[in-house]
Formats: sequence, C-alpha cells, structure tokens
Amino acid sequence: MKVVFADAFYFVARLNRRDQHHERVLNFSRDFRARLLTTDWVLMEVADALAESECRGRVRDFMLHLRESPACEIVPASRELLDRALGLYHQHTDKRWTLTDCVSFVIMRDRSVTDALTGDKHFEQAGFVALLK
Repeated sequence: MKVVFADAFYFVARLNRRDQHHERVLNFSRDFRARLLTTDWVLMEVADALAESECRGRVRDFMLHLRESPACEIVPASRELLDRALGLYHQHTDKRWTLTDCVSFVIMRDRSVTDALTGDKHFEQAGFVALLK
C-alpha cells in the first residue's frame, strides 16, 4: 500500500468542521486509500491549532486512535531528527518553512515519500506533491 505523509493541514481540516478546507478534505478522503506517515511534531501542531476550538475535547482520543491504528505510523520526536531539521531550516532562510515543516521534509526524504496530505505550498517548494492543493 502506498505511503503518504499526513500534515497538520489534513488532520485539522478533518477534525474541525469550521475549517475552510473541511468539506474538501472529507470528500478527498472518502476514496483515498494509503498508509499514513506523520510525526509527533505534526500532532503537536494539530493540538495547538485546535486548542481554542470546539474540537479540543476530541484531540486526545484522536491521537490515541492514530497511535493504535495499523494504517498510521507516527515518527517519534528525537534530538537527532530535530538537529537534522534545524540544519535544513538554517539552509533555507529564503523560505518561510516552519521547523515542523523541516522535520516533515527530512522524514519524507528519508522514507522516499513524495506525496503529502496537505495544501501547504511549502511542501511543493521542497519538491513534494501537495495532494490537497
């Protein structure tokens, strides 16, 4: 089964009915089948984005569900990965990439994953396919 990277853009839009991309992401997800790859950093970004929303109460159960799902791999945070992402972040001062983006890019390159469930143009700038553009 194909592996795709799941960005916070995707998870926030799926969970938050008020997100401007909610309907589009739900429609896309109905027929989309792939194994998801994400990170602790992305999940932290999701929780941060939903902290002041009506979805806050569902974040913990959502994360526990992802952890238990055989269709999703969550790469844990590590100092080594953070250091590599900081290197990429520093190399691309001409871009507005977040450190979380850089962690995602390092993992995607390591795993030879080209497609991401995101609408974030930064993934395209880094040479990946943003499936939700």
